Amino acid sequence: MNPRTSRFDVLSQIGALRRYARSLTRDASDAEDLVHDALVRAYEKRATFRAGGNIRAWLLSILHNTFVDGVRSRRSEAVRVAESGRLAESALPASQDHSVRLSQVRNAFLGLPEEQRAGLHLVAIEGLSYQEAANTLGIPLGTLMSRIGRARAALREMEDGMPAKGSHLRIVGGPE
Repeated sequence: MNPRTSRFDVLSQIGALRRYARSLTRDASDAEDLVHDALVRAYEKRATFRAGGNIRAWLLSILHNTFVDGVRSRRSEAVRVAESGRLAESALPASQDHSVRLSQVRNAFLGLPEEQRAGLHLVAIEGLSYQEAANTLGIPLGTLMSRIGRARAALREMEDGMPAKGSHLRIVGGPE
C-alpha cells in the first residue's frame, strides 16, 4: 500500500464529513456545500497535515472551522445589510424627474445597436482609450470611431427630442 495514499485518504472520510456537516447546518443542501468548501480548504492546506496524524480529526476540524467562518460571515453581512438599510432610510430619495430621466437615458443607450453600444460603453463608461477599445473589440480604430460617432449622434437626437429642465445630457467626448 502506498504511504501517500493511506496518509491522505480523504474519500474514505466523506461519510463522516457529511454527517457532521448535516448536524451543524440542519440542511442537506447546505451540508453538501459545507463539505465541498471544507474539502477545498483541506486540499489547499494539505501540506499542513502531519504524516501519521488522524486525517478524520483533521478534516472534521477544517469542516468545523469552515462552518464557524460561514456563520461569522453571515452575521457580519446581516449587520452590513441592516446598517445600509438604516442609511438608505435616512437618505433622501431621488426626485422622480431624475429617476425618469435616468431611465430614459438608460433606455436610449440600450436601444443603440450592439456594436455602437459596446464601443461607447468601453470608451465612455470603462474609460478605455479609442485604441484600447478598438483592440478589445477586434476592429480597426476608424470603425470604432465611426460607431461611437453614430451612437453619440443617436443619443443627441434623443436629447434634442426631450424637454430641457435646466440640464442636458452630456455625451462624453462630444460637444456640449
